[in-house]
Amino acid sequence: MPDDPVAFFLTWPTYGTWLPGDRRGWVLHQHGWKMPDPSRQIEAAARMNEDACLLSVAERDLVERQVAETCRVRRWELHASSCQSNHLHVVLSAPGVDPKRVRADLKAWCTRRLNEGSRRERKRWWADRGSQRYVWDEEALERVVIYVQVAQGRKDRDLDGR
Repeated sequence: MPDDPVAFFLTWPTYGTWLPGDRRGWVLHQHGWKMPDPSRQIEAAARMNEDACLLSVAERDLVERQVAETCRVRRWELHASSCQSNHLHVVLSAPGVDPKRVRADLKAWCTRRLNEGSRRERKRWWADRGSQRYVWDEEALERVVIYVQVAQGRKDRDLDGR
């Protein structure tokens, strides 16, 4: 196994769409996967200072274009991205860069672009954290790219029609 991953698989949800206690299960920061907890989800929803964010088709296109632009400027190799109405997946290679830094940069630039290009105003577009997984070899990279490009479904097939 190589010392450095060949890529990162980054995922983060939009604001308010995957709360602590969620019926699908959820991740407690630094403590791992947790089972659904309806009372915790109600408490988390009550603390929200804005409605949950679902991205429109136009907003999702804006995000995907910004991801590509940020990768180009930073000289990171973008393998795949898929912005859905409630989350974003990005697979990229950024040798020598901490994946948390990569995620933070992408979120910041996507937020800027949404603030400039969306027809609505929001304070929060994204959840605070997200997932960063290491991709260790070419076979795993191929699998995760297929997952992002195919298994996620593309925006023209989303059922929400946004």
